[in-house]
Formats: sequence, C-alpha cells, structure tokens
Amino acid sequence: MSSLSRRHLFGAAAAIIATAAAPRVFAQAPAPAAAPAGPFGLPPLNYPFSALEPHIDAKTMEIHHDRHHAAYVANLNAIAKANPQLATSAVPDVLGNLNALNDDIKFAVRNNLGGHANHTMFWEIMGPNGGKPEGEVLAAIDRDLGGLEKFQTDFNAAGGRQFGSGWVFVTVAKDGKLAIETRPNQDSPIMDGKRALLGNDVWEHAYYLNYQNRRADYLKAWWNTVNWSKIAERYAAAKSGTLGI
Repeated sequence: MSSLSRRHLFGAAAAIIATAAAPRVFAQAPAPAAAPAGPFGLPPLNYPFSALEPHIDAKTMEIHHDRHHAAYVANLNAIAKANPQLATSAVPDVLGNLNALNDDIKFAVRNNLGGHANHTMFWEIMGPNGGKPEGEVLAAIDRDLGGLEKFQTDFNAAGGRQFGSGWVFVTVAKDGKLAIETRPNQDSPIMDGKRALLGNDVWEHAYYLNYQNRRADYLKAWWNTVNWSKIAERYAAAKSGTLGI
C-alpha cells in the first residue's frame, strides 16, 4: 500500500473515531422555551409530585402542573403584554365580566384565565393525609348534599357525565349553601358569579397515564387526595366574602 493510501486510511479512521467521540448535540431534545415574563405566576405545589401516589402518579402531577398549568400562565402573560389592564384587575373581576373584554382576547382570556383559576384551586385543595370533613363543612354537606356518602356518589356521577373535557365542582354561596355543578373546558363558577369550594379536573391529562379511559376509577380514587382542612378554610372564606379563586 502506498504511503498516500496509508495516510488516507489513517486519516479516515481518525475522523470516524473523532466523530463517534464528539457530543451528539443533534440528538438532544431542545430545551423548553422560557415562559414569557409577566404579572401572572405559576403557584408552586406545597407538596412533592409523588405525594398523592398511588392515587395520582408523580409523572401526571409533574406534567399537569409544570406543563399544562404553566402553559395557561405563559399565554396569560403574552396576552397581558398588549392588554396590561388584565394585570390590574382581580381574577374574579375579570372572569366575572368577560363581556367587558375586547372580542379579540375574550376567548383566550376565558380559556387561559379560567384554567389558571381552576388549577390554582385544584392544587390547593389536594394534599397527602387530608383527613375527613368535619365541623361546618360536614354540617353543610349533610344539610345540602344528603350526607358525605351520597355527596361523593353524586359528585362522581356528575364528573362521569361531563362530556369531553371539563370540571366537576362543589359551589358555595355567600350564605354557605353548597351545590354540585359541572363546567366544560376551563370554564369556572366565577364566570357565573359563584365560587368553587372544591373541584376535580376531568380533562384526560389529569388522569390518563394511570387510568386511561377509566374516569370513574379516577374520580373514586381522587377522594383520597382531598385536603379537608384546606376546604374548611375555603368554606370560612366564602362565608365571609373573602374567597377569591
């Protein structure tokens, strides 16, 4: 073999080795884009992603909070850049007066601010070792919803009947009266001048990794994640007229 051929051979081999050793940047997934900065923030969870297992798995919690809810916040901040009035009004005031918004942002605000409000409530009313309802909350459940067992059965049935994506809520009036209601998509009871005492997300992203199409199983298991002490705080705030989201 000529010296020229040997040099070509050794050069090609060296190139192959160098290529194999080089970092494969092209194979890495791109970093997620940073959410637009703005007045709306993603509320942190007060418990680890794994805290609600086995009823809600850690991966579902991570995706639900860090991607789905974060997307609503990013969208809101993008809207607020051109519509700064959104940041100067309380969330219930905006959601309760959607018709006051310009038509070009009304639909986006309804979906994204509704989603932000619903999810902020959702993370708050869940947690490990949530206990049982007692005191005024239990008395209201007995009075308005037929007792705890009937209430949970009726709540689960309403969540199961909600077609497609949406929520099932317990709404609370200023006089403390409770009612079970459903809403499509990210609509909130705030849009009707009401407040949610508690609510369960029945969008598939809330349960599909663990339960697939078994929404009924998810609805039943979800009660193990409910933080009744936090719901008692929300009930007291509703009666005093200070419950926001």
